[in-house]
Amino acid sequence: MTKHAFSLAAAFALAALLQAGPAATAAPTKVWVSNTGVDSATCGGIGTPCATFQRAHDNVAAGGEIGVLTPGDYGGTGSPARLVISKSVSVTNDGTGEATIFPASGAIGIDLHGGTGDIVGLRGLVIDGQGVGQQGIEFFFGSALHIQNCVIRNFEGGPPTSTGITFLPHSSNQQLFLSDSIIFNNGSGASSAGIAIVLLFAPNNVDVVLDRVHLENNVDGLLIDTHTATGGNGIHVIVRESVISGNFGNGIHAVTASGHPAAFAFVERTSIVDNLQNGILADGPGATLLLHDSTVARNAVGISTVNSGQLISYRNNRINNNVGPDGTPTSFLTLN
Repeated sequence: MTKHAFSLAAAFALAALLQAGPAATAAPTKVWVSNTGVDSATCGGIGTPCATFQRAHDNVAAGGEIGVLTPGDYGGTGSPARLVISKSVSVTNDGTGEATIFPASGAIGIDLHGGTGDIVGLRGLVIDGQGVGQQGIEFFFGSALHIQNCVIRNFEGGPPTSTGITFLPHSSNQQLFLSDSIIFNNGSGASSAGIAIVLLFAPNNVDVVLDRVHLENNVDGLLIDTHTATGGNGIHVIVRESVISGNFGNGIHAVTASGHPAAFAFVERTSIVDNLQNGILADGPGATLLLHDSTVARNAVGISTVNSGQLISYRNNRINNNVGPDGTPTSFLTLN
């Protein structure tokens, strides 16, 4: 190669490098929000925090975490949801004071639209509909949602479906885990609830665990509904060490229909009291509740089964002192 040819090749290589520009910077795995933060494409460092959860979500790497530095409102002005989650991420507030989201009238607090395998964690948040929001959390897509130590309240703005949490599974193997949280004053129509788990399609293995949860002063406390599902093996819920009280409808309402998948719940060490309709209502041939070491008292009706629904007792429950009939389990199981 001549000296001239070598110089020409070097010049072309240098031009290509200059056109490519600097290597893209990897997204951070931890970003921060603060009530003095400023949203930008590069915010999120501990010294340059973002102002909203949405901007922090957009800046953080998939599988990363959003942390809260100070109390504040981190919902911003997004519509129809204040925070749309589309990847694996954790939003964590531990001991800094209230980290709030206030959706607009008829709008949503947090909307989950992730993909298969996406896992989302929410901890230490207050999601407040202020009487006009429609949904606190909507969980449609993604593999698992973990909610800990959260308050979801005052979603009354979207009859007949306003709820604190709506879980509407769109694929198989979706899971919701909720612990140490209170969900109150949600709902504005007959089919609304504190938590509504509604199956419309045909996924398999939809599982929900509620552990140390308070469902209070909603329309229904917990609604498990498969009566229009097109297939799948139904919804399976575990409720443990929780309180379901003061709801305007039923404490727990499981509903399905002939030819549709099961609406199943196992309820253990839980108090279901002071609800204005049924403490527990199992409606439909696949609506089945197992009750273990729990109290059902001071409801308009204690337990009720209609349309071949089943309520199976482990013989160690306290179903008494209801305003109207206490009700009778359809069958019993013996503890081994």
